[in-house]
Amino acid sequence: MAKKIAALGIAKKVYDEARKPHNQAKIRAAMQKVQERRRPR
Repeated sequence: MAKKIAALGIAKKVYDEARKPHNQAKIRAAMQKVQERRRPR
């Protein structure tokens, strides 16, 4: 039970951070970088 509560707390923190505009820009940039690496040349 305590592990679930801790996991939910961590998930909420991650979610809250991901909602911030400057973090969204970082996430988009990272996703674009991964997609570019996966493309065959």
